Amino acid sequence: MGRLFVVNLEGKIYSCKHCKTHLALHEDIVSKSFHCRHGKAYLFSKVANVSIGETEDRLMMTGKHTVADIFCVSCGSIVGWRYETAHEKSQKYKEGKSVLERFKISGPDGSNYWLSSHGSHIAGSDADDA
Repeated sequence: MGRLFVVNLEGKIYSCKHCKTHLALHEDIVSKSFHCRHGKAYLFSKVANVSIGETEDRLMMTGKHTVADIFCVSCGSIVGWRYETAHEKSQKYKEGKSVLERFKISGPDGSNYWLSSHGSHIAGSDADDA
């Protein structure tokens, strides 16, 4: 295995909640209205320090998409997915963009989201949601 290079971002940073590796900047958020099985998720125009898994077709709430899971390069945790292809014309804006699951990342202020033992979203804070 080669040497791991990690990019350090500057500004309001979203990071891996497990190892604190920088993943994205607040200014690169395209939308905060995405959802995943763990609750909220944000669409970013660009992300850093991730590796991309195998592509697969998934039927999502907005139709069929070809996506690839994305993983933190430091600890290997899955942190979201990348849209490779949107099969519906109205969804083409997502292509090449990445979704980070809010449950799996820490916000710029260090905030986290977490789940109850039953798997439902119970708490969290996001000062920049206001």
